Amino acid sequence: MEHTQVALWVVLLLVALALLFDFMNGFHDAANSIATVVSTGVLRPTQAVVFAAFFNVIAIFVFHLSVAATVGKGIADPGVVDVHVIFGALAGAITWNVVTWYYGIPSSSSHALIGGIVGAVIAKAGAGALMASGILRTVLFIFVSPLLGFILGSMMMVLVAWLFRRTTPLKADRWFRRLQLVSAGAYSLGHGGNDAQKTIGIIWMLLISTGYAAADSASPPPWTIVMCYLAIGAGTMFGGWRIVKTMGQKITKLKPVGGFCAETGGALTLFIATAMGVPVSTTHTITGAIVGVGSVQRASAVRWGVAGNIVWAWILTIPAAAFVAAVAYWISLQLF
Repeated sequence: MEHTQVALWVVLLLVALALLFDFMNGFHDAANSIATVVSTGVLRPTQAVVFAAFFNVIAIFVFHLSVAATVGKGIADPGVVDVHVIFGALAGAITWNVVTWYYGIPSSSSHALIGGIVGAVIAKAGAGALMASGILRTVLFIFVSPLLGFILGSMMMVLVAWLFRRTTPLKADRWFRRLQLVSAGAYSLGHGGNDAQKTIGIIWMLLISTGYAAADSASPPPWTIVMCYLAIGAGTMFGGWRIVKTMGQKITKLKPVGGFCAETGGALTLFIATAMGVPVSTTHTITGAIVGVGSVQRASAVRWGVAGNIVWAWILTIPAAAFVAAVAYWISLQLF
């Protein structure tokens, strides 16, 4: 498709759809950063969402746009991408997000988006148009991020137990109620930094493919960065309460000390992945950290059945979103 043939209204429509995905990402993933603070009673739900949204947005000043570059230029051959591919990718990701939100399943918005891009690109040009290195890193981190969250969360729990071994439970509880605000803030910062960049990446991909941004540009237009961070913050403000319940109470019962360790382990994982430019799932990461914290207490403290259901959602996310995206791609060819 020639750049001049793409009507401005189509581009604006797709930018709006991308921002809707970003809003839903915040809405869907609000649970990741606030479930532990709410479930331990440190903040009320309304306070927690405002707190998390604030840190989502200020991540704009902290992280480089390496994740946006991976999504925008590292998943599919830029020459294959057009408005139909972008539409298919976003439709696949949004559909999967709505389904998993409705059933209270903490799946990954990030992998839904990657699955959407993969499905739409394959529908147009076959698997040869995909860039193996970007996809392999993303798929590898489906396993690495929860494992790293698990290891760091459990190590934090062991370290804290040793450091506070002579402190009374009541005093430790008071300390960690305060410290949980630090860890939850750090996790929300990591959530905003990694997740907002995925939408920046897809809008950047759209603007390059339609000629509204130069293919050799080092970074996307500043307005895309600001809009995406504000959209994810707004989504977090509205929060996904169904998923808060699953994350905060159904996997394992958390006390403030456990919440602090899970959030700190999760935040460290997100910072590492964002620095490497890998679009990871904040959902996978915090779930791994929560399971790690629960398993240090005792293996029976983790409700492995609930954790198992969540793992099934992880496995299905990319193929399910890819399938919907391929169908949406074909439909879009008839629409515009």
